Amino acid sequence: MESSSCCSSMAAGLPQESFLQRTLERLPSTQSLKLTAEEAAPVAVVAVQRYLSEPTEGQQLDSYSYDVTITDGVWRAKCFLHPSLNHLVHRNTLRTGTDVSVRQCSFVYNERRLGHGYICVEKVEGSAETSTLLPRINNPSSLPMLVKHGMERSAVLQSDVPLQVSRKHYLSLWNNDDPEGDMWISGSASPDPVLDVSKVTLLSSLESSFRVSWKPLPLLVKIIHKSRLRYYGKFGLKIDYPYQTYFEVADQSGTMSLVLWNELCPEYYLRMNVGAVLYLQNYTLKQSYSNRSRPQMDHHRMKHFTSIEICLNPRNPAADITVVSPKSVLPQWGLPEVSYQFTTRSELEKISNGSACDVIGLVTFVGRVERVRSKGSKAPEKYWTYRWVHSVDGTSDRPFILELFSSSQPEIFNQICPMTYLVCTQMRVCQAEGSLPYLTSSCETEIFITGYHKGQPYVSDPRVKSFIQWTKTLKDNVVLQKTAVGGHYCYPPPPRRFSQSATYTSGQVPLVAVSDLKRELESLQYREHKKLAIQGEITAIRYTNYPKKVSNEPKNYSSDTHKDPADCLMSPSSDRSKANTRKRTNQFSFFAPRRLKYKNTKEGEEQEEEESASAYEEVQHEQQECQDSAAPSWESSSWSKQREEISEHLHHGGLHQDSVSRRFTFDEKSTLLRWSNLQPTRWTPQAAADAPPHTPCPGHYQLTILGINKQIAVDAAFLPVVRSDDPRAVGLSRDPHDNSMLSCLSSGFLCPLDSTAGDGELTPWESEEIVATARGLENTHVVCVLELCQLGGDKVEILIDKVYKVMDVTLD
Repeated sequence: MESSSCCSSMAAGLPQESFLQRTLERLPSTQSLKLTAEEAAPVAVVAVQRYLSEPTEGQQLDSYSYDVTITDGVWRAKCFLHPSLNHLVHRNTLRTGTDVSVRQCSFVYNERRLGHGYICVEKVEGSAETSTLLPRINNPSSLPMLVKHGMERSAVLQSDVPLQVSRKHYLSLWNNDDPEGDMWISGSASPDPVLDVSKVTLLSSLESSFRVSWKPLPLLVKIIHKSRLRYYGKFGLKIDYPYQTYFEVADQSGTMSLVLWNELCPEYYLRMNVGAVLYLQNYTLKQSYSNRSRPQMDHHRMKHFTSIEICLNPRNPAADITVVSPKSVLPQWGLPEVSYQFTTRSELEKISNGSACDVIGLVTFVGRVERVRSKGSKAPEKYWTYRWVHSVDGTSDRPFILELFSSSQPEIFNQICPMTYLVCTQMRVCQAEGSLPYLTSSCETEIFITGYHKGQPYVSDPRVKSFIQWTKTLKDNVVLQKTAVGGHYCYPPPPRRFSQSATYTSGQVPLVAVSDLKRELESLQYREHKKLAIQGEITAIRYTNYPKKVSNEPKNYSSDTHKDPADCLMSPSSDRSKANTRKRTNQFSFFAPRRLKYKNTKEGEEQEEEESASAYEEVQHEQQECQDSAAPSWESSSWSKQREEISEHLHHGGLHQDSVSRRFTFDEKSTLLRWSNLQPTRWTPQAAADAPPHTPCPGHYQLTILGINKQIAVDAAFLPVVRSDDPRAVGLSRDPHDNSMLSCLSSGFLCPLDSTAGDGELTPWESEEIVATARGLENTHVVCVLELCQLGGDKVEILIDKVYKVMDVTLD
């Protein structure tokens, strides 16, 4: 073992007892250091950061790499996560705000660069669901960074850049669209230089200058539309900052597209906003790229020059960009005003499918943030992040239904909550057959909420002013009763008939084999959503009002094994004694609480609250085991025999606390926002103050579906809409039905919907009556549309969206 001089001590007076420091001192003497349980003290995860992987010889385990910053309360250490452990981040098992134990690590030197190396984490063990270390640290970023002696001058080790030196920047943890890191410059620029506007040229003159030798004259234009960021990094691309974004700019002669490239994006993207005036020099022109989306701009009533576009490059030549401060803009420049096309909710049904519009509304529902894998994209894989939102504008008793994808505005996207005024621009109208129309984001959509409206060009729009006047007639306590946050939500509802065509079309739900469903479940990443259909028969149903139980047993992860085992959970039809045994022996979670006792401290109070909540959950599930035997249930006459013959039973599916929306309150605003958003890249002290919200689980049905070839069975939950104020009730076809089990599964709701506010519970009599009709499902061939979502760790949500009888299936 080397002496303590192998660590750089950059903070005088620090306690000498540091697990991270001791570990770093031991690393040079071994290729890979294995730590016993006694040696591996818990460390807290304070940051998880993602970037494009460096190409390696042989098999590429993942498109992306992760740097994990941990602390023992004395030092911080930024470590490289071994690629075989990346699945822990994919499932949000390894995440900020938790404690882990590092059981194996090594020190990796960069052989092509002097003075650079880092700790590589090769094996970790879950220690605590909620960190016991972090509440005692006011500001983890104030702790010194642990650096090996001789590497103190390494800018990489001290900066907000990846440990893999070939990469210059981090990506957002869950998508590629959002700005991430210190390199993104916001705020106003330095005072304006003196602008010589006497020599500016008009956009109308640029088309004639294209393809001829010319010296570009300055341009003076106003931004009227802005797209989200596009990251185009891939293996082998030797560009440090592979970003692109485009704008539509205008002067008195018309409009033209402008493209911002590479490292100019971090420098200017957050400063080049709609309404800003630009003075441009050293730009280039090129033929327009036709295969990209464009905003709909007919309402501007200006000529659009679409054959060429303006390019701003970091070099060859280096573009000269001046963002003119608003106070320096002169009216004699003749730049056009930014115009909008605000649409009210009462007008929406009249607008044609695919048209663009701008909307303003008061938010009443905000769904959780989910992710969907980009179709057709080659490596590296890419995810979109999105959420569903309802807003009202007083012109209709129906809300706007908004599908909002990330618009490269994470500070706004993550703060959308009920009771805020939401503006969305360039939304596309989607007319849904048999349902209410909804609006979805385009590449040019921007969103703004209360606190971000000041200075935006739309504030003077007459329809915006009319909306503000309407909101003054509202009472907060009345509106709050109609609000909700989080939970499962999907729109539009499935069509009346299930169709399958020979070629896949957009919006068609893929019909998969049950064996493929297993692979789909195993491949799901954190908050990834998929909709699939399977065919088979429903063989068992049980009514319950308890969420799935997740136990707390620790789990080791190493670079030797990187497959997540499938969890075993009780099915609605399992034998009671065997099921209870399985629950005790086979359930697991990735992080088990490690309880530490504190006396007369804030941590002690938090510990008591945590233990109290845990005790409450234990009591709940003890009650569940006592009451489940009396719960309404049904099994098909052949299921007991079929159950013994199947090759596999997938017990993943069920209803979780995260599946159910909560009523919004101002007191719980920060808690509800954190709960419905994605796991943050960095831990903050505010996150420690918010316990996850707790809501009683509503009554729902646990179903077992036997695949059509009777080889594999799968469990799924069905949560019918019971109340008219449930966000999922919006847009549902309210056709009356007889409340049989099949009609409820087909329609998605209990008829009629309860119009009174309440907990949405079925009475024991209602649940028994509905389950009693399940005998009509005996030996019935059905198609089940399933909603899948990976909620983090071992929590997988499988919900039944709709059940079709085979006679309701159409083959094209």
